[in-house]
Amino acid sequence: MNVKNFYTIEISDKQEWERVIKNCIFYDIYHTYFYHSLESSFPSVLFVSEFNDEMIAFPFKVRNIEDTGYFDLTSVYGYCGPIANKKFNILSKEHFTFFHQEFSNFCNKNHVVSVFSRLHPVCDYSTFFSDLGEVAAINKTVVINLDQSLESQIKQYRKSTKYEIRYLRERNFTIIETKSPSNIDNFIEMYYKTMEKVRAFDRYYYDRDYFHGFLNNDDYEVILLMAEQNGKFTAGAIFTIVGNVMQYHLATTAEDSIKDAPMKLILDEARIIAMKKNLQFLHLGGGFAGRDDDNLYLFKSGFSKNRLQFSVWKHITNIEQYNKLVAYMNIWRTVNNFFPLYRN
Repeated sequence: MNVKNFYTIEISDKQEWERVIKNCIFYDIYHTYFYHSLESSFPSVLFVSEFNDEMIAFPFKVRNIEDTGYFDLTSVYGYCGPIANKKFNILSKEHFTFFHQEFSNFCNKNHVVSVFSRLHPVCDYSTFFSDLGEVAAINKTVVINLDQSLESQIKQYRKSTKYEIRYLRERNFTIIETKSPSNIDNFIEMYYKTMEKVRAFDRYYYDRDYFHGFLNNDDYEVILLMAEQNGKFTAGAIFTIVGNVMQYHLATTAEDSIKDAPMKLILDEARIIAMKKNLQFLHLGGGFAGRDDDNLYLFKSGFSKNRLQFSVWKHITNIEQYNKLVAYMNIWRTVNNFFPLYRN
């Protein structure tokens, strides 16, 4: 068999998008048609490369660069990156060469100046980007390995984490799994207050329809766990389940319950649910804004000693135009590592 094929799938073609990613050995919620359809501020496209019996798929958002006639590609918020129907370390070098050439041709023909993608920590991309752009390590993420025995999992909990979980149970904190509209609204109200408190970027302010649609979709399993005490909700978290991975997606805690840290009880319950579903990982993610030394990372690291590396891919496809845009924006390279720099 001698197959060489490179093409794109538009977000309007749900059936084909889903067919491709479901033929990959690994994918997460952030690769799906469903997730890209929710992120509707820019159109999405799935790049597909077929080489004999191998296939690579790589989703992006396509953003216009205002008043220029040029574009750039970026990933959705979350852990994305390329996926394939085989492990990357056994894909042929010829396929990588073919993908790189065809992807570059697409960018040149369609006036794409730069490409940026967050990469999924579960995947090993060491061979994929060896000759294409730059992969930058950002921070570590925390993952609970559910293949380990229950005893081994609990043994990795920080001593204070185990104590506080027992403390919460003794104080009548309980966890419920819910999708009732009123409970989703309670979660949304808590979430908005948390975002206001931390002065979060606009991209974190999802509207109510987003939350209700996300939790009640027909394509993928999404669960909402809420902590309550004496009839009052104190915290909530949304988890996604795709393949053998449960992902800690969005979370919030009521202001007057922060000292009690009921989120620890939620994560412990999520781990139990993930085990019952015979999943392999509960991925908790990393710290805020790519930090390994903030309170969020410290909190998550109390549940596991297992770490993964989160990295991003940065690639300038038209260096001349990229430099013109940076100069036009009057941005000093020496004091700024943002990418693409012209969007800072």
